[in-house]
Amino acid sequence: MKPPATPASTIAAGAGANASPLPPPQTVVSPPSASARTTTRRQLLASAGLLVAAGGATARAEGGGASNNSWAGYGAAALEVTTEAERAASAAVSRRVGEAVALLELGRELQARGEFPAALASFTRVVAEYADLALSEYARVGRALVLYEIGDRDESIAEMEDVSIALKGYPEIHAALAAALYADKHAALLAENQFTIATLLDPHYTDLAYVRDTKHWPPSLVASLHHFITLS
Repeated sequence: MKPPATPASTIAAGAGANASPLPPPQTVVSPPSASARTTTRRQLLASAGLLVAAGGATARAEGGGASNNSWAGYGAAALEVTTEAERAASAAVSRRVGEAVALLELGRELQARGEFPAALASFTRVVAEYADLALSEYARVGRALVLYEIGDRDESIAEMEDVSIALKGYPEIHAALAAALYADKHAALLAENQFTIATLLDPHYTDLAYVRDTKHWPPSLVASLHHFITLS
């Protein structure tokens, strides 16, 4: 007689009970690639930037703009680089410029009133005491014009020639030199060259009323310009 057959499911269950458990599967972690590391780093930097910006905005909101004021104060402190000696030197230069301008304007007012000796003294003082300033050249113009009226005409013309180089393109000095060269030196060609420069820059110098009433030229220089314009 054959023994009773054992069901297959029972055999499988018994085998499973007696068998040792299988080890868990191993997970292999590979190092991140270079592109992955770069992406992660960018994300971290962006997150840090957002946090800083948010923190700054919060501080400004809470402090009522105190952060901006602190930065403005820092900028002002950084720009404060001049020393006390430099500030004193700048103030001294400004004072001297103011004095020279006042003397120059006084000379022109005296010239306009026909007080030529006093005007000459004022112009001469600017030239002598403030020669280091550029505006002293304009005082030399006034001095040359007044010298033509009450001083040595040769000295006046020499001054005009010198200033016409220093202030090349200043129409008044070119027009005055043209009148003097024609009337006193009989140098018609040189006078014509100077007058061409003057009138190209300012056509008003063809008008005797302009030099007499607006520029306040001395009478003798107005007469010389009249002789040149009329070729008399």
